[in-house]
Amino acid sequence: MQRRSFLKTAAVVGTTMAITPSIVLSDSKTNPFGIDKKPRKFSVTNSFDLEPNDQVAKLWVPLPLDSSYQKVLRVSYDGDFDEAFISNNNPYNTKLLYAKWNKNSKSRKLVVKFDIIMQERSVDFTKVKNSTMYPEDVKEFLKGTKHTPISKKLTSFANDITKNAKTPLEKAQAIYDWTVNHMYRDESVVGCGVGDATRIIEKKLFGGKCTDVSSVFVALLRNAGIPAREVFGIRVGKSKISKSCGKADKNGFAKITGGQHCRAEFYLVGLGWVPADPADVTKVRKQEKLTNEDKKIKDLRKYFFGNWEMNWAAFNYARDFVLNPKPAQYPLNMLGYPYGEMDDDVLNYYAPKEFKYSYTSQEVK
Repeated sequence: MQRRSFLKTAAVVGTTMAITPSIVLSDSKTNPFGIDKKPRKFSVTNSFDLEPNDQVAKLWVPLPLDSSYQKVLRVSYDGDFDEAFISNNNPYNTKLLYAKWNKNSKSRKLVVKFDIIMQERSVDFTKVKNSTMYPEDVKEFLKGTKHTPISKKLTSFANDITKNAKTPLEKAQAIYDWTVNHMYRDESVVGCGVGDATRIIEKKLFGGKCTDVSSVFVALLRNAGIPAREVFGIRVGKSKISKSCGKADKNGFAKITGGQHCRAEFYLVGLGWVPADPADVTKVRKQEKLTNEDKKIKDLRKYFFGNWEMNWAAFNYARDFVLNPKPAQYPLNMLGYPYGEMDDDVLNYYAPKEFKYSYTSQEVK
């Protein structure tokens, strides 16, 4: 019997644990949306059924990261691949599953599952310190990338936005306010957008989706001397804020294919990485036909500067990097979606039906 006749499986199992975030609110006041600190657990399934042909098929699947606000309890995968392994051997320490099928495979199936538990993420701004003495690993996120560069034009633009700000926190607030006020949700943009901050700012093309909005925010922060990064992930459950931010049926089951979402973080001494989500402010404003003067948007823009509702699983912070093993396309702009190739032809990860993949999520009560 040939080796391909066997179903090949593997699993990485973690210990179930309560989350104890390093950053918590200083009091027990609730936010306007009723989001609380109760942990939420989700079981996510990502299924692939790639086209069998005379080409070599390669697939890279982003996996969730472990952090103070989310813990990965279990990752497993099975399928009829010829080779597969989990690795984080890349510049951003991004965890991913790599799978390969040889030429003339009669079937190319893969199922990736992970269980994850998370908790609302929030900061206490009273603990911030007016300092720019950043740790060495954090300084990496002051550097420019192809899509979020450091340039004279962007630095001048960021300095103009922050001209009345004296501290890193005040500068971050000014940049966040500018981003929310000037960026808008453009539903015609494919997927999450490309996130080309230079093009958006210099040509004043302020419409886009989550990667575009988050990349502008991150680029301006870096040009203002504040470490920042995009965080790529996927919505996994119902939101208390809006259906625009995540939905599920009455049993907590959700079809989340296409639910990828890019958020952002910036670093402040005394707090560490601070969560933000200017993109979802623009999304709720657009899809619920609201304005900046509506109470919900005022509440939301305040909430998403220093908080994340955790019905969303974070994957990585990778931008403009080279996957391992090295693919035909590099550097890769981002890894929020599965990335696949047939020989040297890149599969369209924005078209899951064509690519032939799907995501589902079940909230576990």
